[in-house]
Amino acid sequence: MSRDALPPVSGTLADVLPAAAAALGLPQRATPLRLPDAARVVVVLVDGLGERLLAERAGHAPFLGGLLADGHVLACGYPSTTATSMGSFGTGLSSGTHGMVGYQVRLPGTDRLLNELSWEDGPDPRTWQPQETVLEHLVARGAAVTRIGPAFFDGSGLTEATLRGGRFAAAESLDERVEAALAALRGPAPSLVYLYWGDVDKVGHVRGCTSWEWGEELAAVDLAVRRLAARAPADTLVLVTADHGMVDVPAGARTDLAQDAELADGVLLTGGEPRAPMLYTRDGAADDVLATWRSRLGSTVEVVSREQAVEDGWFGPVADHVLPRIGDVVAAAVAPVSVHDSRCQRPELAKLVGMHGGRTPAETRVPLLVVPGRRLG
Repeated sequence: MSRDALPPVSGTLADVLPAAAAALGLPQRATPLRLPDAARVVVVLVDGLGERLLAERAGHAPFLGGLLADGHVLACGYPSTTATSMGSFGTGLSSGTHGMVGYQVRLPGTDRLLNELSWEDGPDPRTWQPQETVLEHLVARGAAVTRIGPAFFDGSGLTEATLRGGRFAAAESLDERVEAALAALRGPAPSLVYLYWGDVDKVGHVRGCTSWEWGEELAAVDLAVRRLAARAPADTLVLVTADHGMVDVPAGARTDLAQDAELADGVLLTGGEPRAPMLYTRDGAADDVLATWRSRLGSTVEVVSREQAVEDGWFGPVADHVLPRIGDVVAAAVAPVSVHDSRCQRPELAKLVGMHGGRTPAETRVPLLVVPGRRLG
């Protein structure tokens, strides 16, 4: 392998929970991942902890960084954003099947966007995403399942759509979540515990993923996972993964459709997010919008039609009911740039430093780190 070559990808984020279920002896589907058999599994998902970021900032995380060589590199899929990735993680399916195809997507038959993260005024999440989750699969087969996160996640639209199943344990600080995980692991087996931590992503958005503050937050996560692994029951398999990575976008590399009449022409709604815009065009305008965006942004943003994105597998196999949720024109930034639309997006998005959503390795490659318990070898 050359010095610049990246470690190969050995699976997808959608494989993590099915592989964990197999490790518990309760398989849901086959995956390319092989994990040690275990009576208990705890999966820690660190929002925003891309594999490239962890490799580059491993000095802040000696424990997690030391696991990289024996771990797996996974692809989170497109768009590389939390709502879509949590759909893949929770269901074990690609986005075109589970239907969570972006941060903001058009509600078919309307001129309204659904924010799949906040779920404000959204549809019934179990109707929007009807596929069985892996957690539901485990509960149906007798496993004890515990989900740990902030209290407002319990019963939220995104949680109900992607991670329903088992009981929810609310805990706020990282230390409280570790303690909640340890308490759940002391219960009967087989069991799976899922622990979410979002502050790596938050710090990256506000300060940038190359900032010293990001390194400090990574160091805190490193210590917490080390403590969790050391105190977990001996028959516990500890897994650490992420939903996406991140890149920093300079302030001068951001375009706003509200200030660019040429790019805005023919665009009714801009869904997705700044590094993965999905354009819902006015009737008959899709071809012109595609041509304009390619002419203006083609060196920094990959711009394709919905048909080409589906044919090229950006979303995996796409179900018929999911197709209308995808923009008529789909884009993915390939350089450190972003495209905003303050006409229909929150203005705060344009102020972020760290962003994600695109198809670059920095955004799509996530780690799967494996810590076998003391009785697992």
